Amino acid sequence: MIDAQTFRLDGRLALVTGSSAGIGLAIARGLAEAGAAVVLNGRDAGRLEAAAAALGREGHRVHSARFDTADAAAVGAAVARIERDIGAIDILVNNAGITRRAPFLEVTQEDWRAVQGTNVDGYFATGQAVARHMAARGRGRIINICSVMSELGRPNTAAYTASKGAAKMLTKAMAIELGPLGIQVNGIGPGYFATELTEPLLSDEKFATWLKGRTPGRRWGQVHELGPVAVFLASDAAAFVNGHVLYVDGGITASL
Repeated sequence: MIDAQTFRLDGRLALVTGSSAGIGLAIARGLAEAGAAVVLNGRDAGRLEAAAAALGREGHRVHSARFDTADAAAVGAAVARIERDIGAIDILVNNAGITRRAPFLEVTQEDWRAVQGTNVDGYFATGQAVARHMAARGRGRIINICSVMSELGRPNTAAYTASKGAAKMLTKAMAIELGPLGIQVNGIGPGYFATELTEPLLSDEKFATWLKGRTPGRRWGQVHELGPVAVFLASDAAAFVNGHVLYVDGGITASL
């Protein structure tokens, strides 16, 4: 039976990486509005505390954990602290990500490694650290933030596109192995959303006009539209959804 409780997350604790702004903060807010307590994560202490204070003023239960997801040792220590001092992590949203735009022939090894280090290694390290605790309890939800770039490519995005393709396949691999342990792993593939990360594209009038014409929805996405999608995948409504990437892109991946 479907009722309001089907989509509620009361009594659950969610860790959202890269959540001091943009997509991560919007998803954390959505989970909190559905009743979850949230742990915000970021590398900048000032931005992280400002985001936590904003959610706190809205009446949400919020904590913060400053660590770099690209540092596996820091991830392991932070997850252990959260489990010990705050509570059992029921929901993990792997969202922390970076990009480095450059023509393929000009991508440096440093930029390539930086993007893979955060967007792939960070997902692996955080997912593994949290899943070990979830497996011991026999339950948990992990949501990896993928992208339309998990399916499609564009010029000057080789490092990012490769990382998001890896995120998609990591989601499937995790779902296969963790499913028997009571852990569901799914992904969200955002299209083009107005964030700090996409500001260079948003301010490019030629690109912005092209994108609106390319998108059946004829607009950019707004980050608040991702919150309900994360709530669905974290809730009992998605009890038999596993290994799936849900694209929230206004129809880009459906169109030539």
